[in-house]
Amino acid sequence: MITKTIDEKKPNISDEQLIARFQLGDVQAYDILVRRYKDQLLNFVFRFVGNRTDAEDIVQETFLRVYRNKHMYKEIAKFSTWVYTIAGNLAKTELRRRKRHKVFSVSNFVNEERDFDIPDRDHSPERKVDSNIQENIIQKAIEKLPIKFKEVIVLRDIQEFAYEEISQILNIPLGTVKSRVNRGRLKLQEDLKFLFDNTAKSTVKS
Repeated sequence: MITKTIDEKKPNISDEQLIARFQLGDVQAYDILVRRYKDQLLNFVFRFVGNRTDAEDIVQETFLRVYRNKHMYKEIAKFSTWVYTIAGNLAKTELRRRKRHKVFSVSNFVNEERDFDIPDRDHSPERKVDSNIQENIIQKAIEKLPIKFKEVIVLRDIQEFAYEEISQILNIPLGTVKSRVNRGRLKLQEDLKFLFDNTAKSTVKS
């Protein structure tokens, strides 16, 4: 059992070193990994399922599986690849469950509190309302994408993963990732064309 306390503020402590320590019994290393990834995983899963409670449950289950299956991780891939693969698979399972029971609705998140967005630096209440409305519209468009496009758009354009790591997370060829990102972006541009047009008009007026 490792007893030496980890200074998590040291930038040279990698995810892979932490999971290796956790595999040896260091629970503190696991706690640090949870703190490093919980917010970004919550954002990732929320973009998939559109419901904060479901997203929180999925992230909790993700870390539970990391805890239970720590010895299944092998340093042939980055820890981030492994944990995002777990979270993504759970999110897709939830979407399939909703589809089977026919309870899925793209409007689930419309009235959600949205704790995961980039802070609005403009303190004007009117602009904040407009920004929130636009974010909801964009989230709706993402929600409506076929899952094969949704997952690559969220990973690439929101989570900012490299194409190569997305390929590993989803276990699909690199060329397929790039193709799906391009097609997903085109679909979003089509669905959000009215929003871009309105934004442009507002900019011209101001």
